[in-house]
Amino acid sequence: MEQEKLAWRSTAICTALLVIGIIMEVFFSFNQTIFYIGAILVGGFELTIEGVRELVQERHFNVDLLMVIAALAAGLIGDWREGALLIFIFSLSHIMEEYATRQSTREINRLLDKQPQVARKIDVDGSFVEMLVKDLVIGDHLAVFKGESIPTDAQIIRGTSEINEAVVSGESVPRLKSVNDEVYGGTVNLGNELEIIVTKDASETMLAQIIRLVKEAQNSQTTTESFLQKIENRYVLAILIGVPLMVVFFYFGLHWTLQESLYRGVNLLVVASPCALVASSTPALLSAISNGAKRGVLFKGGTYLEDLSEIKSIAFDKTGTLTRGELTVTNYDLTSEALIPMIVALESKSTHPIAIAIKEKWQVPILHLTTEEQTAQGMQTIYQGTSYYVGKKRANYADTPAINQWKAEGKTVVYVEKDAHYAGAIALLDTVNTNAKEAVTYFNQQGVHTVMLTGDAQNTADFIGSQVEVRQIEAALLPEDKVAHVREQKETFGKNAMVGDGINDAPALATATLGIAMGQGTDVAMEVSDVVIMENDLSKLVYTHRLSKKMKRVILQNICFSIFVIVTLIFFNIRQQLTIPFAVIGHEGSTILVVLNGLRLLLPVRDSH
Repeated sequence: MEQEKLAWRSTAICTALLVIGIIMEVFFSFNQTIFYIGAILVGGFELTIEGVRELVQERHFNVDLLMVIAALAAGLIGDWREGALLIFIFSLSHIMEEYATRQSTREINRLLDKQPQVARKIDVDGSFVEMLVKDLVIGDHLAVFKGESIPTDAQIIRGTSEINEAVVSGESVPRLKSVNDEVYGGTVNLGNELEIIVTKDASETMLAQIIRLVKEAQNSQTTTESFLQKIENRYVLAILIGVPLMVVFFYFGLHWTLQESLYRGVNLLVVASPCALVASSTPALLSAISNGAKRGVLFKGGTYLEDLSEIKSIAFDKTGTLTRGELTVTNYDLTSEALIPMIVALESKSTHPIAIAIKEKWQVPILHLTTEEQTAQGMQTIYQGTSYYVGKKRANYADTPAINQWKAEGKTVVYVEKDAHYAGAIALLDTVNTNAKEAVTYFNQQGVHTVMLTGDAQNTADFIGSQVEVRQIEAALLPEDKVAHVREQKETFGKNAMVGDGINDAPALATATLGIAMGQGTDVAMEVSDVVIMENDLSKLVYTHRLSKKMKRVILQNICFSIFVIVTLIFFNIRQQLTIPFAVIGHEGSTILVVLNGLRLLLPVRDSH
């Protein structure tokens, strides 16, 4: 911030000296040169220091040095006013570029602002003690009142409330959380008072990880950006060598006057400088990363955002990615509706996913029964002299046509038996995730080959695959089989992506060109992935792919525009139709336009269809 104030101050003084010099030149006979030289020295001092530092320490020629040399050269041939004007416009555009670039990193500052600093700890006697979040330890009990930010990642041990998790997931719709649910630091309690227990160190919270990932991504580079920075040094060196040679050519080859040849050489120093070209990528990259972070999509490096726009194949894990990862009752066939309370009572003491799905399906008062678990089979009870059983088929009877159809669709079938006779059946299925079909359809339309990889049985995979309309289905896979398929896709199509959430997906995520983890998955999957989607919402993946394609278009637009401006200005300079002020305005104006074009990536990306 201090350096920014210094830059503004030096630019302001440079401006004042330039204006005084022009006034002296127009209205008075006083020698105005001293004011123009002062403007160049004040405005160009910081640029010179930076340019020399890079040259000495990093052996790198940058464009700042070119502008200072051009200004001094203009003065030495008698045009001190134009040299001062050059430094003024260049230093002003420098400040504008810095300001624009900072705008693209504002999301990280917003995230930092969301980090709570103080927590309300519940002491052993029940009293409240305020303490710094960084001093909390795992196991501390905290109180969070309505409207307050949750201090750190924790688990609810008392209370139920709606939580705004936009800061970590990008979703503005609050989530209802109750006892045993996990809550994240920086999210906001919108309802009742909660008592929570700390489950993570402050440095390992979800928000801390998000901030760390965004910072790392913003400090990284895309392939294009790395290339542009590599050529900058050689380009500037070529200009420093080429301009004197061109001056010689203008004088001896085109027979221009020495004054005119030197003037055109100074112009060439200005217009051939690659400022806009160098700025083509960075603001666009930072803006795109900030855009994604705001919507709960994190990139571990800029190159991954660029890679996403170039994928030709994408593989999806089934459970927890294309599907919810939770069983849901889809069909049932009972001889009597009166069996429902008995079925729920039998499942009420179990934590098995099937039991949870059945209890969620039928919200009925629970009968108090003495139940007996049949190992690896099901639950049984005797009520008023009648035996009831729910689980795998035990009695000898044929499956109904409906049950055969459910099995063909890959559904899990639970049998209900009464006194060892068939009394009904319940079908359950891991249902398709929200926006899964829309996401797969989008990639199909984009010409990206879609594959589903799963460890489930073939009939289950076929049913889910047909619902989401993936092009290829691979079932009954072990983790090493998934890796083999991902490797095969890479060899066949080129750049590819893998989307998953589980430990068994981690090897495949690491193998793909781009590993994309669903944020509600395992820590291992998120650790090895290149991109993290904070919600199990595949519409965010579609959004991010559109964002990456738009970023690539913007960078290409910037590069083409920059080259066009440089070539055009050189053309008019050789035709002796370009003055130094217009050369500077054209050169710096193009740089500012390139930066502003990159900042468009801060805006929401719309569907281009």
